[in-house]
Amino acid sequence: MDGDVVSVERVIPAGPAAIFALIADASRHPEIDGSGTVKQVKPGAPQVLSLGATFGMSMQMGVKYSMVSTVIEFERDRRLAWQTRPGGFVGKFVAGRIWRYELEPAEGGTRVRESWDISQDHQRALLRLGGLPDKTAANMAKTLARIEDVVTRT
Repeated sequence: MDGDVVSVERVIPAGPAAIFALIADASRHPEIDGSGTVKQVKPGAPQVLSLGATFGMSMQMGVKYSMVSTVIEFERDRRLAWQTRPGGFVGKFVAGRIWRYELEPAEGGTRVRESWDISQDHQRALLRLGGLPDKTAANMAKTLARIEDVVTRT
């Protein structure tokens, strides 16, 4: 873990527009999630994410729970990030981690970097403990492999 950020990257043999279209569609996040925790987008999510957009997600890690995310960085075909926290009153005091995708043209396709940024998370000290950063990196690597599978399917 580099400070408060864990990142993985992969060159995917597809153009940035195709990859960005996939990650900017919250309804497809369960399809690409390498952790297995993202289950279903909540009703009311925008068809395509944009700066300031919010979307809810049904999650499950042992128990079922929900998260609400707000898009905080958006540059079409280049960068997309959202900050996530539980909904309601609890969300003001816990969570705040950021999930970020950065895309750049590379030989053979697009270099995709996924990052888990806990710099603004109220629980960052706890999140650094144990093997969570390594497990998160492994799950993000699975996510990038799933993104490649989806965008290269014919």
